[in-house]
Amino acid sequence: MGQLEDMQVFVRVVEAGGISHAADQLGVSKSAVSRRLSELEARLGTTLLKRTTRRSSLTDAGQRYYERSLRVIDDVAELNTITASNDDALAGTLRLAVPLSFGLSHLSPAIDIFARNHPDLTIRINFSDRQIDLVQEGVDLAFRIADLKDSSLKARRITPIRMMLCASPDYLKQWGSPQRHEDLKKHRLLSYDSSGTVLPWRVVDREGDEHIVHPQAKIIANNGEFLRDMGIAGHGIFISPTFISWEALAKGDLVQVLPDYRIPSINAYAVYPQTRYLPQRARLLIDFLVRRFGENPYWDQYI
Repeated sequence: MGQLEDMQVFVRVVEAGGISHAADQLGVSKSAVSRRLSELEARLGTTLLKRTTRRSSLTDAGQRYYERSLRVIDDVAELNTITASNDDALAGTLRLAVPLSFGLSHLSPAIDIFARNHPDLTIRINFSDRQIDLVQEGVDLAFRIADLKDSSLKARRITPIRMMLCASPDYLKQWGSPQRHEDLKKHRLLSYDSSGTVLPWRVVDREGDEHIVHPQAKIIANNGEFLRDMGIAGHGIFISPTFISWEALAKGDLVQVLPDYRIPSINAYAVYPQTRYLPQRARLLIDFLVRRFGENPYWDQYI
């Protein structure tokens, strides 16, 4: 390895929080990473990391070297991108983190096409609804469906995510169809919860006034596909992103509830650390997904 590779190993150790995690992410042995760090410190004539059995921490010299290394690595990556003008020559490893339901249902077919177009590219994907630390986990790009609040990340909007109140025809036949948002209090509700707290529902009437509904849900889950299936089975009314329920809505297994109201939409974003130059392979994937999904994604065209 040369000095640039040593910098990359050092940066990975810092951001992974230790030699063991860095070795796992780099796909090399722990001893190899430790040896590279020792040789780098010997070459520089200073200690960069204070090592303990549990974790490593930066020395003052290590902090300065880390910050400069980031700039050097990004400059080299940008230079390589400018020089390599052939988009078909993508290689290396692209590390992604994607939400489970959206990833399996809609990103998987897209990545299938992208991978076929770039056969020399290695793609590593973490399917999880957990919002991981991109830097610590060594992820190049994550996809998030949310109102973004993390200012440490850069983001590019991929596509709008439309939300809808749904229920099965059989449920509405048995329990009646609500006419106003207040009527939801009388109904059996299903709710999504990924954080340990059931969030209130926000519904907007035709005049644009927003109303808050606190669901007393009978079934609570952290998976939208499970809630869709429970809704189809007649267990109650629920809010669903249309990318999950579009097929059931198109077939009539589910119908929209309170059609005169709307649920505020959110968006799907590609996010990446502000401190990183985004590799060409990640930029091209984002461009591909923006073109594929667009402002009117295919699942909404069937509803």
